[in-house]
Amino acid sequence: MVCGPEGCADGRPTPAGAGGARPLPRAASRIDVVSDAICPWCWVGKRNLRRALDLLAAEGEAFEVHWRPFQLNPDMPPEGVEREAYRAAKFGSLERSRELDAQVAAAGRAAGLEFRHALIRRTPNTVAAHRLIRLAGETGPALQDRVVEALFQAYFHDGQDIGDRAVLAAIAAGEGLEAGAHLMGEDGRAEVLAEDLGFRRAGISGVPSFALEGHVLFSGAMPGERIADALRRALAILRQHAARAAE
Repeated sequence: MVCGPEGCADGRPTPAGAGGARPLPRAASRIDVVSDAICPWCWVGKRNLRRALDLLAAEGEAFEVHWRPFQLNPDMPPEGVEREAYRAAKFGSLERSRELDAQVAAAGRAAGLEFRHALIRRTPNTVAAHRLIRLAGETGPALQDRVVEALFQAYFHDGQDIGDRAVLAAIAAGEGLEAGAHLMGEDGRAEVLAEDLGFRRAGISGVPSFALEGHVLFSGAMPGERIADALRRALAILRQHAARAAE
C-alpha cells in the first residue's frame, strides 16, 4: 500500500520553471475518491483536491479523477428521514448537531464554499445519487465530476432532497445528462451496493478517502497543499517501483 504524508520517500518532480524549462507532460495518473453525496467534508475535500491538481499541473503532472460510492448511512430508509430529528438522535442533541454544522461551514468558507444547512430538511438515502454518479462516469470523468459538484451544490447550498429521483433527474439534465429512465429503474444499484460493501471490507470507514493508482493514500479533507504533497510522494514511490521492475 502506498503510504500517506508520513513515512514516504521525499522524491519530487522538478517544478515548472526550474532550470528554465517546463517538465514534459506525463500520462494521466488515476485518482479514485471514495465519497458520499451527503458528506460535507467530501465537498470540502473535492475543492481542496482541485487546488492540489492545479498545483501539480504546473509541475507537468496530469490526473484523471473517478468518484466511487460509499454510504455514510447504509441503513437509511429509501425515503430518507427528517434531518433535525435524525441528527439530534445521532449526535445527542440538536445543539451539538448545529455546532458540527458550524464547524463544517467554517471549513467550507475557507475553501470557497457556502454551506446553508438551515435549508436542508431531509437526510436522504444516497443509493440513487450514487447510481447517477456511476451513470455519469460511463460518459467520462469530466461529466462525472460536474455531476458530483452539482449534487453537493444542490444538497448543501440549495437544500434539495437528493434522494428524490425527480430532483436527481433535474440535476442530471442541468449537466446535459438524460437520466430519468435510468433513475426510475434499478440499473446500477447492485453495482453501487457491491462497491460500497467492498470498500468497507477493505477497511475504509471514513470519507473522503483518496487512492492513487489503486493505492489508498489518506482519508479526510486535507488542505490542497498537503494533498499535492501526498500525491507527489506517492507518485515518486510508484515510479521508483516501476523503474526497478523494468531493470
